[in-house]
Amino acid sequence: MKVLIVLTSHDELGNTGEKTGFWLEEFASPYYRLKDAGAHVTLASPNGGQPPLDPKSHEPDAQTDATRRFDADPAAQKELANTARLSAVSAEDFDAVFYPGGHGPLWDLHSDADSIALIEAMIAAGKPVAAVCHAPAVLLKARDKNGEPLVKGKQVTGFSNSEESAVDLTDVVPYLLQDQLVALGGVYQKVDDWSPLAVVDGLVITGQNPGSSEAVADVLLKAIS
Repeated sequence: MKVLIVLTSHDELGNTGEKTGFWLEEFASPYYRLKDAGAHVTLASPNGGQPPLDPKSHEPDAQTDATRRFDADPAAQKELANTARLSAVSAEDFDAVFYPGGHGPLWDLHSDADSIALIEAMIAAGKPVAAVCHAPAVLLKARDKNGEPLVKGKQVTGFSNSEESAVDLTDVVPYLLQDQLVALGGVYQKVDDWSPLAVVDGLVITGQNPGSSEAVADVLLKAIS
C-alpha cells in the first residue's frame, strides 16, 4: 500500500511575527503507524523540500514516543527535508492521502489548487483522504462529483472553536475551522477539548486535535487494507 503524506509550506502565524507550520506529533505518529504497518510512504508539500515545523510542537511538553522516535531517526529526518513538490505527484500513484495539521494548512493548503485537485481525484477514484486537527481545512474548497462541497452532509471533525480559544489564537487564525466546516454543511462532531476523536464518513476521515493523529492513522490503515 502506498500512502502520500502532504505537509504545509506556510510558516507565518498571521501577523504575530511568530512561526507556525506543521505539528510534529501529527506527522510523526501517523508516519510511523503507516510505516510499521508496511506502507510505502511518500512525503510532499506545496513548495517541496523541508516543510516548516511549528516550533511549539518541538517543546518538551509536546513530545510523544513518536516525536522522540523521529528525533532519533536520521533517515526520516532526511526524508522530511526532501519532500516532493505537490504539483509533481499524482493521485493515481497512491492508495490514500494523509494531511497532518498545525496551523500552516489554514493558510496554504486550504486553497492550494494542486491539493484540491489531488483530494478530488482521490475521492473520485474511491480512495480515502484523511486529515487531522487543522488539516481538515484542506477539504473546505474540495467538491464532489456533483459540484457540491465535499464536506456537505458528511460527519466531520477538526480543531474546535474552544480549542482555538484555549491556545489564544481565535483572533489570529484567518478563520475558525469548526465554523467553516459547519457553514459548508458538514455535520461537525467533537468531544472534550484535547480528547482523541477520529470520524469516518465514507472516504473522508478526520481527527479533532493532535491527540487524534494515531487514531486517524489507524482508521486510514483499516480503510486501505
